[in-house]
Amino acid sequence: MINVEVAFAGPKVQKILSLQVEQGCTAYDAVVASNIVAVFPEIEVETIPMGIFGKVIRKPREEVLREGDRVELYRPLVADPKVIRARRAAKMQQAEAEANKP
Repeated sequence: MINVEVAFAGPKVQKILSLQVEQGCTAYDAVVASNIVAVFPEIEVETIPMGIFGKVIRKPREEVLREGDRVELYRPLVADPKVIRARRAAKMQQAEAEANKP
């Protein structure tokens, strides 16, 4: 048996579930075994993107876990980070231009 965690952060609630799984358990198997869908019914285990410590897993059904791994479930981004940074930069430039007016 090995100790692993399954983590998900909803918009208002975050949860990390610790569990023991058999050696050779995959990331997908750990998510199912954690029963995290009881806490977050919006999770669709078959399609939700997964990662281990921030590194995306392409094939969760094949990714074998090691002692201490944390499987993270990722929800879709609300806005593209590049767009947000561009907007912030434009606002700062505008504020700077306003401040430098004679």
